[in-house]
Amino acid sequence: MKNVHVINHPLVQHKLSLMRMKDTSTGKFRTLLRELSILLGYEVTRNMPMTSVRIETPLGYEMDAPVLQKKKMALIPILRAGNGMLEGFLQLMPTCKVGHIGLYRDVQTASVVEYYFKVPKDIKTRHALVLDPMLATGYSAVAAVSRLKEKQPKSIDLVCILAAPEGIRYLQEHHPDVTVYTAGIDEGLDEKKYIIPGIGDAGDRLYGTL
Repeated sequence: MKNVHVINHPLVQHKLSLMRMKDTSTGKFRTLLRELSILLGYEVTRNMPMTSVRIETPLGYEMDAPVLQKKKMALIPILRAGNGMLEGFLQLMPTCKVGHIGLYRDVQTASVVEYYFKVPKDIKTRHALVLDPMLATGYSAVAAVSRLKEKQPKSIDLVCILAAPEGIRYLQEHHPDVTVYTAGIDEGLDEKKYIIPGIGDAGDRLYGTL
């Protein structure tokens, strides 16, 4: 699929398998989600632009050392499950600013309802990473990206733990410019729109509200 990167690193796949297990506790699930987020963040930032600066080492030697170019980023978790990924990304990139998008699905109309939205004031100067463990139908992702685009960030990428083909297609139909990074693409959705075989409801497992 175009603009979709599946992270096949052995540690990523191992931790994803542990998350899939129904007997994995809330605390363990929370830890795995944070650890997976760090590993995904490592891959997402693989192609960040570099430059060099002149430094002096403790031994008194001077050298041209590689450093990141100044590329401002903003982390945008989709509430509530997206918050479970935030800590891992902040461990990797502690200077990032953070926004939040609160969405829920109206069971009667099947539409996505926004209940909270706040992003950094300088979002136009930043590259936005939308964080959400699950890309299932794609409705929330499309709503979040559409709302973000109103604020005109430099770019938008989506990072998820698990995706369904239906959700990827829906997102690409509406926002073909958005790149998706994920640890896995599963078979599809069941009648209740859960990813199968999946990891269950990420928010419920993260917060113990099963």
